[in-house]
Order: sequence, then C-alpha cells, then structure tokens
Amino acid sequence: MQLTSSAFADGDKIPLQYVMPGAGGQNISVPLSWSEAPAGTQSFALSMVDPHPIARNWVHWLVVNLPKDCASLPEGASGRKMPPGARELNNSFGDTGYGGPQPPRGSGDHPYVFTLYALSAPQVEIGKGAGLAAFKQALEGKILSTATLTGYFGR
Repeated sequence: MQLTSSAFADGDKIPLQYVMPGAGGQNISVPLSWSEAPAGTQSFALSMVDPHPIARNWVHWLVVNLPKDCASLPEGASGRKMPPGARELNNSFGDTGYGGPQPPRGSGDHPYVFTLYALSAPQVEIGKGAGLAAFKQALEGKILSTATLTGYFGR
C-alpha cells in the first residue's frame, strides 16, 4: 500500500499553509491519496503523530471509518469535506480533526508521521476523546496493511 501527498514528498518539509496559525500557517489539512489497498479491506483509519522526543507522540489527526472505496482526502478536508461515515477524533490540542504542526521554537525539525491503516472491519468503535493508545488498541487485530508518509517542520 502507498500513501502520498500532492503537497510534499516523503521526507520533505510540510508547506506553511498546513501548519498551525501560531507557527505561521492556516491549519489546512494536508491532501492525501493512497493506492494498492489489500484485498479484503473494509475501511481505513488514519493517524498523524509527531514522535519527536519533545513532542512525545503528540497527536495531530486521528480518523476512523474512512470508507473502503475512499482513496484520498482533498486539501482542507478536515471538518468540512470528509467522506460519508468517516469520524475525526480529538487531537492533542483538544480539538476535533486536524491540528497542524506547531513545534516549540528552537526544537529543530519535527517529523510528522501520517499512517494509513487498511482494516478488515467496516467500522471501528471508539470514543471521540480517545488518545493514541486507545486508537491503536481499537485497531488491534483488524490491520491488514499500513503505509506511512513523513513530513518535517521546524521553526
């Protein structure tokens, strides 16, 4: 399975419009597309996490119940143009949906890891306020394949 963005290549810098206003951006969710989902895929889930030692797995975006026939999310989809049935969960900022990069000044470039999960279940039951550990636990035993895309941002 492959996960790509028309906004940046894997390992490149995330453009400014996709970061939080506090870091000079507009907090527009990143456009994503994926391909080569395995046979038997019933839905997708998505996470965007900053594993930098200072951020300690800060959650920027968690999505469950993306339909099996969905193969992309357009720029700015979070909160406005999500596919029918998809559910956005809370991020570490305490908001629902996408929360762009906003690393502390002087902490270097942070990696923002987007992970797409192809799931064997049509739906994942999880509370909107669940954190990353609960998200991962809810996916256990349902993951057919994963794909990652990493973008960097620092200030």
